[in-house]
Amino acid sequence: MDGQGALGRRPLLKAGLATLLTTASAAPARAERRHERYLLGRGIGDVTGQPAENGMMGYARIGQRTTGIHQRQRARAFVVAEHDRPDRRVAVVVVDAGMIFGCVREAVLARLAERLGDRYTERNLLLAATHTHAAPGGFSCHTLYNVTTIGFQPGTFEALVTGTAEAVERADADLAPGRLGLARGELTGASVNRSREAFERNPAEEKRHFPGAVDPSTVLLTFERGGHPVGAINWFPTHATSLSPDNTLVSGDNKGYAAYHWEREVSGVDYREPDPGFVAAFAQSNAADMSPNLELRPGTGPTDDEFANTRIIGTRQYAAAARLVSSARPVTGGIDHRMSRVDMSGVAVAPEFTGDGRKHTTCAAALGASFAAGAEDGPGPSFLDEGAGNNPFFGTISEALYRASPELRERQAPKEILLPVGPLGWVPRVLPIQLVRIGELHLVALPQEVSVVGGLRLRRTVAERLGTAPENVVVAGYANDYAGYLTTPEEYDRQAYEGGHTMFGRWSLPAYQQEFARIASDLAAGAESADGPSAELNPGGGRVRLQPGVVVDAPPPGGDFGDVLEPPGRGYARGERARVVFASAHPNNDRRGGDSFLLVQRRVPGGWSTVADDGDWSTEYHWARKGLAASTATVAWTVPSGAESGEYRIVHRGDAKEPGGRVRSFSGTSDSFRVE
Repeated sequence: MDGQGALGRRPLLKAGLATLLTTASAAPARAERRHERYLLGRGIGDVTGQPAENGMMGYARIGQRTTGIHQRQRARAFVVAEHDRPDRRVAVVVVDAGMIFGCVREAVLARLAERLGDRYTERNLLLAATHTHAAPGGFSCHTLYNVTTIGFQPGTFEALVTGTAEAVERADADLAPGRLGLARGELTGASVNRSREAFERNPAEEKRHFPGAVDPSTVLLTFERGGHPVGAINWFPTHATSLSPDNTLVSGDNKGYAAYHWEREVSGVDYREPDPGFVAAFAQSNAADMSPNLELRPGTGPTDDEFANTRIIGTRQYAAAARLVSSARPVTGGIDHRMSRVDMSGVAVAPEFTGDGRKHTTCAAALGASFAAGAEDGPGPSFLDEGAGNNPFFGTISEALYRASPELRERQAPKEILLPVGPLGWVPRVLPIQLVRIGELHLVALPQEVSVVGGLRLRRTVAERLGTAPENVVVAGYANDYAGYLTTPEEYDRQAYEGGHTMFGRWSLPAYQQEFARIASDLAAGAESADGPSAELNPGGGRVRLQPGVVVDAPPPGGDFGDVLEPPGRGYARGERARVVFASAHPNNDRRGGDSFLLVQRRVPGGWSTVADDGDWSTEYHWARKGLAASTATVAWTVPSGAESGEYRIVHRGDAKEPGGRVRSFSGTSDSFRVE
């Protein structure tokens, strides 16, 4: 196989696990046919954004700009339709991204409409982000979220739209009869409550559901055909922040690794083949106060190595999900969905939901000083602190505002207001809420990060209206748009980081409870839900591009793109790191979606076989600027413990912009080296 060939299939790592995945959850053939009442489809798309000089999304650190790739970002799509009524369908997509912004969703829907007609709309398409903080940003159409990325980044926006739409198209084309299974379990050791003081303000009856102040619930939806698992979606709440603000390599973080591990390392998936064979998505739930940094410092816990932690926390999520495969019970029931839009800047909340027996109202978005102070595991500037009353300067200003407006005090106090982002139009105010039914499983999709107790209240509210148990309701956070955090009113009063980022005020969660109760009642009654106000995509104000694109690339003096500047050693043992430096060009010329900037190849009879690329955990692709127009690419490969002995080489591929604007592809190949 030559250097352009597909990645070699990998066998399952352990025979026992292979048996689990292929037999343990399979019902006898007759029972399987009885439960194949669904059409199931799966698809994966490459959504890797600009891997160089693109501000990263999540930590809001201006100097954190991409310098390469550790693992590619993926969108994983699952389509479920009723077997006898394929028009009754939903698509659930989990994307390795910091957030899903409204303009991304609208662009994906437009792309799908061009190719698939009205099969997928804002009502039956659920887009959710894993919330990795190790990915390029600049893809919002609202100003606040593009500030630290030096404006809008069209290359990253297009990557997300193209790859997400592609994943849905592939899942749609993959539809075939199958069986759904549902299982629930618990996982500890993968999260810690980073806002404990706020959590403790909640009623004891609610806190008892969360021993250790964490939500251990892990929920698995399995996809099976012919008695064999072909896909899975797992929901578990923990931030995808195992990688710290110091990291500048693109990665799906712990949830991205969990999916990669199940797909590639366990199931032998080749991402370049049309049929992936197995698709695993690790989605978020009510993760606002759940951190993977077990020692509550950036990049710590259970070790002091942030990359090791990414792998460990991801593996723990995978292992908990894989254990549930054998206990998954057949899903029965129909497919349904409801969606509505809500103007969160002015929701009148009925006493039924406020908790104090009185009517209250949300208000225009405002960020608190505690937001700028950062969380326990990701602190902000040292001159700002979490907590009400801890920032005197902003407290004095806010108190003056509250004296002038008792209405503002009732809605936003005790927040020490830092920035009124709502009146400035810097964040969305009209937000989508969505309820998706897949048999007895109900997904509450909302565009915010909700705390574990807040998630419990939402699940109970929806379950009561649907006449089901709360365990049949899962909060799908970071979905369809983004507008910060969502705390309970009790947690809000503490004004920790999460409360300072609960932008629409103290009554935001009760407002969501009210609006989800409305659409849940509609779903239970078989009635349509009101559309609500029109979405405001802010197409002008947010899409300001301040950073210029690539002007020109220059090869090294007397050399050419792809030249090897630093060759590998003559041989490496397993666990050692092979490293090659190439003369390169700016990778933003072509992000190589569905492809790779590097190949690790082993000599086989008749040619070379590719064993790894820049989507693999074992590889690293580092880009660096050298002068005004020259650059280098450093490719590193840590030889896996299971690597076969033999002769290897490393290939780098890229695209250079010449004077005049033409972009041409190039490649370079290292000398071979031995692995023994």
